[in-house]
Amino acid sequence: MNAAHFEYVQRLGDNALILGQRLSEWCGHSPFLEEDIAMANTALDLIGRARMLYSHAAALEGKGRDEDALAYGRDERQFGNFLICELPNGDYAATLIRQYLVDAYHHALYKALCASSDATLAAIAGKAVKECAYHLRRSGDWVVRLGDGTADSHARCQAALDEVWAYTAEMFNGDAVDDAMAAAGIGVAPASMAAAWRDEVEAHLALATLTAPRDDWSASGGRQGLHTEHMGRLLAELQFVQRAYPGQKW
Repeated sequence: MNAAHFEYVQRLGDNALILGQRLSEWCGHSPFLEEDIAMANTALDLIGRARMLYSHAAALEGKGRDEDALAYGRDERQFGNFLICELPNGDYAATLIRQYLVDAYHHALYKALCASSDATLAAIAGKAVKECAYHLRRSGDWVVRLGDGTADSHARCQAALDEVWAYTAEMFNGDAVDDAMAAAGIGVAPASMAAAWRDEVEAHLALATLTAPRDDWSASGGRQGLHTEHMGRLLAELQFVQRAYPGQKW
């Protein structure tokens, strides 16, 4: 049970860290100052969440590793984040479409994790769910503005949605770790959130005059360490300082 518990919490940290790293690439490049600040703050929220989750995971593991070791001392195949988190940002519409889809998932997940039998995880979720509510409101507002905006912004949003939709199914495909954590009252069965997530997302996309693509295919493998070709470059930048000068502290 401890190994599954560690793996479950570490995966949550991986999703937060990798998505936070991706969003941080917009710092200094967002369309205008207020958005630059908002995007950077969202990235910092995710990275701060990753630190809390990694610290908890390291304590559960009990092998002397810490948050820095889990974030900066693992190779690509040892990360269990969803593939959607590591995809390149694309243009601003593409970033916000991805962010909205993940924010809707995170809000439902951390709301449920507030009732976790793991008191530390429940406390982290209690903080995270407030951030998730803000993130969801912000990205959701932008999806409507851009989707129901100009012909160009609509086309960019629909193209992004068509591209990234196939990566959302992975968020709801559970495995043995998820099953064990749900049975213990520590985690949430991913499939239990799927219908509500889809109903909410499709209703919101309709407000934005966007159409959810057909489920013709889906991508997966992140939880098993099978990542896209983009993950290696992301980690190379993320881990460069720690690899070059080992022993640095967050």
